Amino acid sequence: MASATLFISSRNYSSWSLRGWLLTRLAGLAVTVQRVAPDHQGARLELLMRASSILLPTLVHDGISLWDTLAIAEYLNETFPEAQMYPRGRAERARARSISGEMHSGFEALRSSLPMNLRRRVPGFAVWSGVQADIDRIGAIWRDCLGMFGGPYLFGAAPTIADAMYAPVATRYVTYDVKLDPVSSLYVDTIMAWSPLRAWMDEALSEPEEIEELDI
Repeated sequence: MASATLFISSRNYSSWSLRGWLLTRLAGLAVTVQRVAPDHQGARLELLMRASSILLPTLVHDGISLWDTLAIAEYLNETFPEAQMYPRGRAERARARSISGEMHSGFEALRSSLPMNLRRRVPGFAVWSGVQADIDRIGAIWRDCLGMFGGPYLFGAAPTIADAMYAPVATRYVTYDVKLDPVSSLYVDTIMAWSPLRAWMDEALSEPEEIEELDI
């Protein structure tokens, strides 16, 4: 198998880097994870949502360089079809792509108000109306998928690209003590117990860097 490297910014703060890692795990691709320098200006701007585009994570595989998590997802799905990163049925794949795209391009209020921070716990965090609208929409997506396909993951017994895309949301809900309906709460528990996520979180706990704006 060709060697692969996943360049990331931060395990603790970067939801996009987490998605890239989970996608490589779904594909069964062994990667070397390489963090860019903590003081790299571009990475810091991305984490603080002040960059015009997101260039990390970047996956380098077989001489090919890819950034943007959906591009990485589609490349891995195409390169490793045996991994079945999308559901089997055409209708199910269409839904998985649709909700993954919605996560990729939407929910701006949730992203900005509840930044990912795996080391923090903020009990009783006040959720404003704009963020609550995002939470309500995500809850509807989760309940629809879990109701149709039986769980514990969004499209059944095994995780897919869609679960990788929504996994950082689950961590945000834990960090900020977000109150959820029972179905969504159970899905968060499933994601938080997902072994690749647990491995990522273990590494995040050892990162020394702190970004004051995101910790506040």
